[in-house]
Amino acid sequence: MDPLSLFGVVAVTAMLIFYALEHRSPWYVLAFAGACAAGSIYGFLQGAWPFGVVEAIWAIVAARRWWLLAKA
Repeated sequence: MDPLSLFGVVAVTAMLIFYALEHRSPWYVLAFAGACAAGSIYGFLQGAWPFGVVEAIWAIVAARRWWLLAKA
């Protein structure tokens, strides 16, 4: 497995884990946002720009959700 594929596997696995744990703490929501950002970077690096764009949007949505939870 090349380094780029390994990075993608780690990013997507982190997304899955942090998404499953979001209900436990706002920090998992922030971690999910970070994992989405990593997935976006992976998408752009591998040349799948639609995937990169969608993951970037998910990262923004999750970061906003974290911000709203942290303020409450």
